[in-house]
Amino acid sequence: MEIDSAPITRCSKENDKIYQEWFSFADSDSDGRITGTDAIKFFGMANLPRQHLKQVWAIADSKRQGFLGFKEFVTAMQLVSLGQGGHDITADILNENIENINPPLMDGLDGQLAKKRRGHKTSEPGMNGSSPLQKSSSATWFTSSKSAKKVSLASVTSIIDGLKKLYVQKLKPLEVTYRFNDFVSPLLTSSDFDAKPMVMLLGQYSTGKTTFIKHLLKRSYPGAHIGPEPTTDRFVVVMNGPDERSIPGNTVAVQANMPFSGLTTFGTSFLSKFECSQMSHPLLDHVSFVDTPGVLSGEKQRTMRSYDFTGVTSWFAAKCDLILLLFDPHKLDISDEFKRVIASLRGHDDKIRVVLNKADQVDTQQLMRVYGALMWSLGKVLNTPEVSRVYIGSFNDGPINEIASGPMGKELFEKEQDDLMQDLRDIPKKACDRRINEFVKRARAAKIHAYIISHLKKEMPSMMGKTKAQQRLIDNLEVEFGKIQREFHVPGGDFPNVEQFREILSSYNFDKFEKLKPKMIQSVDEMLGHDIPNVLKNFKNPYD
Repeated sequence: MEIDSAPITRCSKENDKIYQEWFSFADSDSDGRITGTDAIKFFGMANLPRQHLKQVWAIADSKRQGFLGFKEFVTAMQLVSLGQGGHDITADILNENIENINPPLMDGLDGQLAKKRRGHKTSEPGMNGSSPLQKSSSATWFTSSKSAKKVSLASVTSIIDGLKKLYVQKLKPLEVTYRFNDFVSPLLTSSDFDAKPMVMLLGQYSTGKTTFIKHLLKRSYPGAHIGPEPTTDRFVVVMNGPDERSIPGNTVAVQANMPFSGLTTFGTSFLSKFECSQMSHPLLDHVSFVDTPGVLSGEKQRTMRSYDFTGVTSWFAAKCDLILLLFDPHKLDISDEFKRVIASLRGHDDKIRVVLNKADQVDTQQLMRVYGALMWSLGKVLNTPEVSRVYIGSFNDGPINEIASGPMGKELFEKEQDDLMQDLRDIPKKACDRRINEFVKRARAAKIHAYIISHLKKEMPSMMGKTKAQQRLIDNLEVEFGKIQREFHVPGGDFPNVEQFREILSSYNFDKFEKLKPKMIQSVDEMLGHDIPNVLKNFKNPYD
């Protein structure tokens, strides 16, 4: 799984001075960022084909921020210069031609800079009679405008940036008012929006979860243990870092640049079983992996863990972009704990992929029977009429066991593994769409939560019998949900789990809940119906 990483940028002091002046000129808002609008005006002077300019932006903006800082701007200029020299524009080209890259030829730029130095505020045609402000065909390679007026947001530079501002201005006030973070999900932080896509691996012990990650990285990660017994006893997030090290869970949870602050709700007993494993790897520039403890079976599952295992998996499931359920052909039984874990993934069915690992350990006839047995077991647990997609393969560093699988089986394994690898390669591209999907889903959940809380407040008596009234509402929560559904015309499937909600409600005083505030609901409706579509209209998925 190969994904290009950003090239290293270096330039001489003389060129650095030139680029500083160019950067200041191109930065129309003087905020230290070259946005899509700025790039259209400035990069269009290079007179390169549209596809070349699009590739320049994609490589320079490797972090998918929707804007370029000075370092990324220099990278873009060096790529433009090489493109003008007839080179193919790729992420690796700078590493090959890093020395003596002269600044590119920008048509009309010298005249514009000279006028700026003389203090002229008006923009006239350039030295060669062409106006750099005129949109050429090669200048439509990125976005059309900042769209701040259309979305009513200032300084929006990308889809993710727009969602971040919409959350702070419109959705977060609703969540705080009705205690959404206490009942459903912790409040989002900036790191939650900026985090890299994540893949979580779940399965019983010794199904090959850690080996699968090692197979993708082509090397082991810090703190990895592999063996036939339950070896991984903790949740490990494998992510990119400057050096190889393991960071304890308590430290990770309080770091503002990491999206794991919400895990503090599971207590110290969990954080002692959580760590972050960092290493420098090109793949980890684009995606992180969550390695989990083996789900217990038999007598072992009766030994209670010191933390809410299914609660933690549910938390990670909401954050992850893909969930891989790994099975071993010799361990197809789905234990009670595994059933609870799969049940906790409800609502994230589109993220789940099933992997029958170590399938080369059985022959073709046995594989057919194992596959049928696995589908039957999953049908009873997943509770969906659709058949789950099951990938068959053997994800380890060794060759496929040709004696066991046979020539037909080997070809099947290779095709299945290629399909799964393609699914993994698509994660960064789909991550932006996934963020939008999760954000809209969260907004709808917050709206329904506000309806529930305000309804319970409204049903409380003003004077006497508050304790009995509250208990009656808790006991008849299904009936109250039905009333809310009919009053506000919301789908019944969007309501939270009754038992879980009832359990949390028992520790609250309904009399202190807030009444319904129509303006807040209207603000979220405008966000869903107007603001988000405007952001999507004016900004593209950075991976498209």
